[in-house]
Amino acid sequence: MSVLPLVFTSGWASGINAYAVILLFGIFGATGLTDEVPESLQRPDVLIVAGVLFLCEAVADKIPYVDSVWDSVHTVVRPVSGAVVGALLAGQSGSLPELAAGAVGGSTALLSHLVKAGTRMAVNTSPEPFSNIAVSTAEDLGVAGIISFAIFYPVAAAIIAGTLLLLGLVILIFLAARIRRFRRRRAQRREEKRLGLGTPRSPG
Repeated sequence: MSVLPLVFTSGWASGINAYAVILLFGIFGATGLTDEVPESLQRPDVLIVAGVLFLCEAVADKIPYVDSVWDSVHTVVRPVSGAVVGALLAGQSGSLPELAAGAVGGSTALLSHLVKAGTRMAVNTSPEPFSNIAVSTAEDLGVAGIISFAIFYPVAAAIIAGTLLLLGLVILIFLAARIRRFRRRRAQRREEKRLGLGTPRSPG
């Protein structure tokens, strides 16, 4: 069976939480639950680094505005990670050229990352922090669930990932107005800081 469904699913998940994808694949491979995972993802040093970065993301991803800064930094990291994981999976199975797998994984990761980052901008227009925590937790659980499911049912998992990606893109279009307000508000705050507004008034 072609590894393409697994590559597509891993790309979608990498766009949301690349470190969780690497960590889960590495654990599944190291414990012998699947032989689809290349040795390079099972190395102890890779698992340790992925685990530490996953914990960092788990915290940063739940703090308003910090999550958007984190997303901005990972605009390159997540697509690259999706491409690398896809190429490694293809090289392991030999059923798909590595370059094609890298393109599929990277482009899918980029799209899902854009959905995630855009959704977070919309969520940050709400003053309370609980929505960030709820959305982040749902994303973490979703990535864990879809990757675990993909190990055993790759085609079904790819269909679910594709549906979620399409749904996310549609929602992102509807959230465009809130995202624009978020950007204007952030630009206004930067301008106020630059002009020194909000400084204490002199006595009298």
